[in-house]
Amino acid sequence: MEEIIALAKRRGFIYQGSEIYGGLAGTWDYGHLGLALKNNIKNTWWRRFVLDREDMYGVDAAILMNQNVWKASGHVAGFFDPLVDDLKTNKRYRADSLLEEAGLSIKGMSIEDMNNLIKEKGIKSPEGNPLGEVRQFRMMFTTHVGANQDEASVSYLRPETAQGMFVNFKNILDSFHPKIPFGMAQIGKAFRNEIAPRDFIFRTREFEQMEIEYFVNPKAWETSFDHFRNEMHAFASDVGLNPAKVHEHEIAPEDLAHYSKRTIDFEFDFPMGIKELYGLAYRTDFDLKSHSDASGVDLSFFDEETKERYIPHCIEPSLGVDRTVLAVLTDAYSEDDVGGEKRVYLKLSPKIAPVLIAVSPLLKNKTQLVEKAREVYGILRKEFPGRIMFDDNGNIGKRYRRQDEIGTPFCITIDFDTVEKDQTMTLRYRDSATQDRLSIEQIVKVVKEAI
Repeated sequence: MEEIIALAKRRGFIYQGSEIYGGLAGTWDYGHLGLALKNNIKNTWWRRFVLDREDMYGVDAAILMNQNVWKASGHVAGFFDPLVDDLKTNKRYRADSLLEEAGLSIKGMSIEDMNNLIKEKGIKSPEGNPLGEVRQFRMMFTTHVGANQDEASVSYLRPETAQGMFVNFKNILDSFHPKIPFGMAQIGKAFRNEIAPRDFIFRTREFEQMEIEYFVNPKAWETSFDHFRNEMHAFASDVGLNPAKVHEHEIAPEDLAHYSKRTIDFEFDFPMGIKELYGLAYRTDFDLKSHSDASGVDLSFFDEETKERYIPHCIEPSLGVDRTVLAVLTDAYSEDDVGGEKRVYLKLSPKIAPVLIAVSPLLKNKTQLVEKAREVYGILRKEFPGRIMFDDNGNIGKRYRRQDEIGTPFCITIDFDTVEKDQTMTLRYRDSATQDRLSIEQIVKVVKEAI
């Protein structure tokens, strides 16, 4: 993980948030290449789950919502983590994490049970100090809307994007008159006041989600559940994750969230162990029914074909953008030897690599080479908008190493044969470090086949 974090900062992928002021725990800033990688991942998700379908409607709901949304959803009453203090240092920890790190199962365990287990097993803080009483800690960030700061003005930074779709369910019905099944899709920020953010961008206080709420006839939920199960595996392959590192974990009935009848966690082999990457939940009609009851607005659906009226049930594929970025970076990180020297490179899929092709003149002080390289660069920018880099910094060997480290799949070098002989140029392949001499038309074909 240390190597990934160092590479991410050195090459402009991810920086510590507020770094010049000592940072702010649980916050990270995406640099130029990290933002490009993240956007490519989001675009790949949007293409598979929205653009390539006819049954999906995109939304972008507000981050701030009426506080009654979170009361109806159960977050105000129940969105807590177990907090425990180190009695000597006053540092705070998640009690469930400390128990799990001690090899103890906490499934279905209450706050009181955790207290008893900590005392019974003599669990200490990471510094080896005694722990205080476990208590509940609200994970939602609270704020106020408007000039007054009273109970009526309370709002929250949303802890998930899902509720913004549930409260827009009727709007989609009225605007588009969809047939069941249909879905709503959203990519957006969510916020959780994590007690102990950790593991780089794995657990943070501000993160981004790619979520779908897919509404189905309750008699046919299993078909849609299995469909999205397969689609989530396909998306993991789309972004280049090794299928052998993606595992399904069926959540036991006693450990299901209050809204779920079935949930599968998609786990990944991260450097810090096998951890949750995505989730697929069958939320039944809990959310629509809760919001219908709380708001007094009818959120049922009338099926014109069967003449039935019912509250649809919901299948929710939930995917974290930041965890996908971390999984992609850790899976792509590679080392080998080229020409007797150690090489570090990111084996990113060409579909999501921040830079698809780097174009270089062999020598940056030779006008004819630079002009030809600029010409090729302009042609490729039109073929692959936003994914081409012009690189003439340092000698050609250093350029290759730099492009390897940021995961650029292809490098093109313009040399004297290009301008004086046959207009062909060298195309270097990142993974093998081998080269072919090709025309610009041949290069475009090779690259298009790769993406």
